[in-house]
Amino acid sequence: MSKLLDSIKATAKSLNKRIVLPEGEEPRIIRAAEMITAEKIAQVTLLGDIAVMKEKCPEVCFDGIKVINPKTSDKKEEYTNILYALRQAKGLTREQAEELVTQNTLFYGALMVKNGDADGMVAGAINSTGNVLRAGLQVIKTAKGINTVSSIFILALPEGCPYGEKGIMVFGDCAVNPMPTAEQLADIAISSAENAKVIAGIEPKIAMLSFSTKGSAKHEVVTKVQQATARVKELAPHLNVDGELQFDAAIVPEVGQLKSPGSTVAGRANTFIFPDLQSGNIGYKIAQRLGGAEAIGPICQGFAAPINDLSRGCSAEDVVAVAAITCLQAANK
Repeated sequence: MSKLLDSIKATAKSLNKRIVLPEGEEPRIIRAAEMITAEKIAQVTLLGDIAVMKEKCPEVCFDGIKVINPKTSDKKEEYTNILYALRQAKGLTREQAEELVTQNTLFYGALMVKNGDADGMVAGAINSTGNVLRAGLQVIKTAKGINTVSSIFILALPEGCPYGEKGIMVFGDCAVNPMPTAEQLADIAISSAENAKVIAGIEPKIAMLSFSTKGSAKHEVVTKVQQATARVKELAPHLNVDGELQFDAAIVPEVGQLKSPGSTVAGRANTFIFPDLQSGNIGYKIAQRLGGAEAIGPICQGFAAPINDLSRGCSAEDVVAVAAITCLQAANK
């Protein structure tokens, strides 16, 4: 495990946050709950039937783990009323709201967060990203001033790598938005900067990436990045952002100062906003596989309260790491 993850876990322990794991009958989630509780990373709530959990994982100690069965919960009516109020304008009936609360643990978990009964939610071990994000968007909604849910990967670089900050880079968006607009790119940049600070512990220097640097090429996708950069400066003037920049101009000091003289970001960037999902996903995997970076994520961002998605191939240890990250995000809300 990287020093960064060790640091994230240590910080999470000091926060005493409450994390709900909706996929509570999945063995990896049950084991992760035991590990999170034993390490005192967070207070954990598992959703599901305790008898099923114990049958699947008889070796697990449930001491300190809260278990809620949505079908029999004393919050069932309260949560149904909340969901109905949120979604009735979209055509949701009260009967449908009750069914979602009692039958869909993702919605129950999101409602716990919405109602202040949990600080964050982690799911996706057996649910698709779309289903996890849908519950978050319909119940939690986006953060004030942000209209886009997106993601980042935090890259812990190999020892001795001269780039990034403290051996860390942040890449966004690498997992959610295929073709973001200029407005969405600006949202992604603002959210990524916040998490660079909160999770990675670095002061963000944001490079809005392109195949062009400062007008060296003309194309509509270049224009989009230029517009996004201007929007970030307008919406968050406190952020240190520059664009559009090619990747070498963003990380190599000599190239950065040649192509963007006087820039406080060019050649020094640590937070990188890719113009589309294709380039972002390819970029982080190149850094991971060829560059030897450890990729932590995807970490979801843009919600009013933290909801994080897991890979369906995740291990119990992965769940523990994402839960710790979620605690840090919750402390910043």
